[in-house]
Amino acid sequence: MNNENQIATFGAGCFWCVEAVFEQLEGVSKVVSGYMGGDTKNPSYREVCGGRSGHAEVVQIHFDPVTISYETLLEWLWRSHNPTTLNQQGADRGTQYRSAIFYHSDEQKTQAIASKNAAQAHFDRPIVTEITQAVEFYIAEDYHQDYYRQNQSAQYCQMVIRPKLSKLSLSD
Repeated sequence: MNNENQIATFGAGCFWCVEAVFEQLEGVSKVVSGYMGGDTKNPSYREVCGGRSGHAEVVQIHFDPVTISYETLLEWLWRSHNPTTLNQQGADRGTQYRSAIFYHSDEQKTQAIASKNAAQAHFDRPIVTEITQAVEFYIAEDYHQDYYRQNQSAQYCQMVIRPKLSKLSLSD
């Protein structure tokens, strides 16, 4: 494995929640919220939320594989959301909230499949997470970036993100 920073792309519901989890992990240098997996070019948040773009809300995680492995990121993915609910995380419903791993190499694909198979032992229902090749990534609007850190007093952050981070022992 090469020692340069690598990218992992995951969808696990609202990207605000996913971003908040992964940006707190040692070895992660940057987390960017965006959209992937659909047909609409340069989609807006409104188009993605409308569920007609085909895109999922995702985060691209830039990480140092010497400090944190792709396998460890996958373990955090399984811990941080419910991969057994199709197109839903909590109150968020629609294909834009689907559980997804977009792999950037054959090695990531192999690791994602193995990790999904291993994680299945921890769930009573089948994992529905899709594993597909990464395609064009569209960066979400600026106000979505680093959302939790910039909006900790917002109701969504207080009611949804903060409890998730506490449950995962990642609260600030």
